[in-house]
Amino acid sequence: MTDTTTTTDRELDLVTRLRGPVISLTRIIVAALFFCHGLQGFGAFGGVDGQGGSVPLGSWPGWWGSVLELLVAVLVGVGLFTRTAALLGSGVMAYAYFTVHAPMAFLPLVNMGEQAVLYCWVFLLFALIGPGPFAIDALLRRRR
Repeated sequence: MTDTTTTTDRELDLVTRLRGPVISLTRIIVAALFFCHGLQGFGAFGGVDGQGGSVPLGSWPGWWGSVLELLVAVLVGVGLFTRTAALLGSGVMAYAYFTVHAPMAFLPLVNMGEQAVLYCWVFLLFALIGPGPFAIDALLRRRR
């Protein structure tokens, strides 16, 4: 066995050990950012217009989209029903992209839709890979 093989084995072991915690931490950070994004619909962080404006109460899709964003962020953040919530979040962001951004221009860099595209794909990834080990879902799974 050469030093290169030993180093590679150690690196693979480190990657294997870090995979779960990194997935969990990424999920929590993405959810926290998405929560802030949802709060913008209610006037926080500059609101929807940069001056504290909010979407009208009960309006479709703005107000309901913000409510769904907050719900998805909380569920994904704590890791409860993560796959379902992440799939919902992916769909919400796909809808936002194709109804708000895409009509302005096709490319996300041109139509200011980068965030919607990134959230859509990151949530789809979490729907497929799950929440990682630091999640309520993982705790419930261990109890069974």
